[in-house]
Amino acid sequence: MADVPSDPKSGLSEIDPAKAAVESVPVLEVAESGDEEAAIREARSLPDAMPVLPLRETVAYPETLTPLGVGQERSIKLVDDVLAGNRMLAMVASKDPEQDNPSPDQLYEVGVVGVVTRMLKVPDGTIRVLVQGSQRVRLGPYIAEQPYLVARITEMPDLHEPTPELEALSRNVQSTFSDIIEQIPYLPEELQMAVANVEEPSALSHLIAGALRISTEEKQSLLEEVDVAKRLRMLSEILARELEVIQLGSQIQSEVQSSIDKGQREYFLREQLKAIQAELGEQDEQAAEVNELRERVEQAGLPEQARQAADRELGRLEKLPPAAAEHGVIRTYLEWLVELPWQAETEDNLDISHAHEVLDEDHYDMEEIKDRILEYLAVRKLNPESPGPILCFVGPPGVGKTSLGKSIARALGREFERISVGGVRDEAEIRGHRRTYIGAMPGTIIRALRDAGSRNPVFMIDEIDKMGSDFRGDPSSAMLEVLDPAQNDSFRDHYLDVSFDLSDVMFIATANVLDTIPGPLRDRMEVIQLAGYTVDEKRHIARRYLVPRQVKANGLTASQISFSDPALTVIIEEYTREAGVRNLEREIGTVCRKIAREFAEAGGGKKKSRSRKVTVSGKKARELLGRQRVFPETRRRTRDPGVSTGLAWTPTGGDVLFIEATAMPGSGKLSITGQLGDVMRESAQAALSYVRANAEDLFPGIDDDWFSTRDIHVHVPAGAVPKDGPSAGVAMTVALVSLISGRPVRNDVAMTGEVTLTGQVLPIGGVKEKSLAAQRAGIKLVILPSRNEGDVDEIPEHERAGIEFVYADQVGDALAIALDGS
Repeated sequence: MADVPSDPKSGLSEIDPAKAAVESVPVLEVAESGDEEAAIREARSLPDAMPVLPLRETVAYPETLTPLGVGQERSIKLVDDVLAGNRMLAMVASKDPEQDNPSPDQLYEVGVVGVVTRMLKVPDGTIRVLVQGSQRVRLGPYIAEQPYLVARITEMPDLHEPTPELEALSRNVQSTFSDIIEQIPYLPEELQMAVANVEEPSALSHLIAGALRISTEEKQSLLEEVDVAKRLRMLSEILARELEVIQLGSQIQSEVQSSIDKGQREYFLREQLKAIQAELGEQDEQAAEVNELRERVEQAGLPEQARQAADRELGRLEKLPPAAAEHGVIRTYLEWLVELPWQAETEDNLDISHAHEVLDEDHYDMEEIKDRILEYLAVRKLNPESPGPILCFVGPPGVGKTSLGKSIARALGREFERISVGGVRDEAEIRGHRRTYIGAMPGTIIRALRDAGSRNPVFMIDEIDKMGSDFRGDPSSAMLEVLDPAQNDSFRDHYLDVSFDLSDVMFIATANVLDTIPGPLRDRMEVIQLAGYTVDEKRHIARRYLVPRQVKANGLTASQISFSDPALTVIIEEYTREAGVRNLEREIGTVCRKIAREFAEAGGGKKKSRSRKVTVSGKKARELLGRQRVFPETRRRTRDPGVSTGLAWTPTGGDVLFIEATAMPGSGKLSITGQLGDVMRESAQAALSYVRANAEDLFPGIDDDWFSTRDIHVHVPAGAVPKDGPSAGVAMTVALVSLISGRPVRNDVAMTGEVTLTGQVLPIGGVKEKSLAAQRAGIKLVILPSRNEGDVDEIPEHERAGIEFVYADQVGDALAIALDGS
């Protein structure tokens, strides 16, 4: 099989199809002897059969020179035999260039008769030949395959008549090809003159087709077309396409070169600027910026992993021009790295008496939490390597959870940072955004550490029970790593992508309820419950903290205004209903503002007002605050049978819950209203079932058809407030028994507990909050399940003062105590 030669040692390496095509005009000029001229003339009259030389990735054309490299044994044998005879052979392209010895069915059917005009043997055993193309022929059938292919041939002359269209096509092809020659370096300039001198259209098409670097399939289709006009039209389309591609490539090359030239110019100018600055002893702005960052990295005391990241980014920053988009991103990242407190920390004040003094100074009572902090200080004093506790303060609003965190930080001598996660739904708020995003930044944990300036601050994670989740992730799951002592020593923020040790941070979370905190997260925290305050505690807090703060906030002094205990009691009982003291402080502020206005309207400046002091009494407080807003409801709402007093737990603390029941003629239906949840509705149904099942014991002599001839309606007032839970079961049962028996419920008794169909009273939660609610409402006796007796023992003595607790195992025990006339 023959190839176009490419070996520079072959002796024909400089002969390519384009140059050979130039040398073939006129054809006879390439002959070097009379024998060769005779062979070319003899080729005009073809024999019936002829040796066939397969060509690889090339097509030979009539009236053109084709340089070939022959290396296959059978092809060399063919050339030797041809040179020993009439020098004629048939050249045909192979369909598959990968085949070294193609069979007849792997060759095209149309080829060209050629005369070998030159031959050169190469030391590697191959030969180089130059073949002059003659006529187009059709090959087949093949009459021999050994030692080489031999096939019968049929001449395929051109079909054309001189027409204006043919002339136009020839000129168009010549013009287009001339344009291509001017833009393609591999086509010699002599080829343009050769094309211009060819007048015969068929020869022109063969010359140009042989010179182009197009696919073998396209070259073969041009060879097989005997209609010269069609062939020129095909060639014109190919030339137009090639010219368009060449022009587009030239345009791209020009743009690239222009960009390179601009970049080189900027580079040379920068180098010159550097040389000038070096000569003047100055430093360029970018180098100064990088050096400043490098000094800050050296001083930051970064751990090994962070230092490697910083050095890597510094190296990138040095190579980037200031105008590059990545420049600002890398600089911001490095600034975050060096600003974090990798080594900076505050020294803990381990003086336990000092901490006790600070905590008592800022907060009243809360002994359990104070004891826990003092225990931590004691352990830290004995074992400085002990990890910080992870606490969770759970309680109603306004009881001082957040302010307690500040007091703990002050007692320890640590920095304090508050992080509010209420309403956070994006995991990236905790872990940060990856730097691939535009505007990426670290998460709230890393930002708070940067603001604290210390690696061991007190972190207050506020409203942890109000985190949500959506398609952007689950932030509570991200908190698992932050609040796990076994993991947070290598917390990895997505933005920094290096580990930061959080094990020395003291985390304190706050929540109003535990139910909405996922179990795995709740398990990682030490939960400390904060109950609401009693009236007496609120008085102490108001006198000790709230009044001085509001007096100062409203421009007054202690010599101008004071509050009596009756005034504080009036404000607490008649103008606020809450577990905490937030509204109480608001009302005290209202009184202070009104007193401040009186001083201002009287023209009493600070000097003049020193001799006049206002003491706020209960009567004065009512005058300033207006009508009473909170009324005790116990006695007013329990005069009629069918009304009982229950106790409920709410996120704001405990509250009093009234159960009302009434009966009317009907068919035995039960109606339940008051925006009750499913559990509370089931409690009402269970209470009625118990009453009906035990009617003979509860109501001796009751009519057998009493329940079937009456509809019963159970209502829980404050219908706009959703209610749920099983703890109202006892109160519902007592209300139903009171209704049917006609005996009212004692107005100084409240009750709570779940009821079963057999009359058992099951334990409930929130005992402390419920007892405080009973105390605020003036309840003297509280009925609790027997199994809650231990919860009552944990309530401080002063918080259950004035209340008698009675325990019930069965509903009958509660009925015996609660109903009048029992």
